[in-house]
Amino acid sequence: MSAGFDFDGGKGSVAMMQQGSIIIELYQMPEKELAEIKSRKNGHIDHIAFDVSDIDEAFIAIKNAGFSVIEDAPVLLPFWKKGCKYFNITGPDGERLEFNQIL
Repeated sequence: MSAGFDFDGGKGSVAMMQQGSIIIELYQMPEKELAEIKSRKNGHIDHIAFDVSDIDEAFIAIKNAGFSVIEDAPVLLPFWKKGCKYFNITGPDGERLEFNQIL
């Protein structure tokens, strides 16, 4: 499955591939963001994602626990049959951790 997305005034593209219960997400950021990404060293992992059964409940629990949540609310994307929602937090070493639910 592939789709486009808007980011900071530019257009990016994403592809989702599933094998069993494992999903790999590959995405290309808009040109404006590529200079920053290309300066990263080989092997850089952008984020790790965790599936949750109720994204809204997870968002409230994580926010109330005091984690540094990046988005103001779960974000809806037009992927999969009914879409998906996600949000990210910043981990203790600055890593991004994504929580998502396929709707």
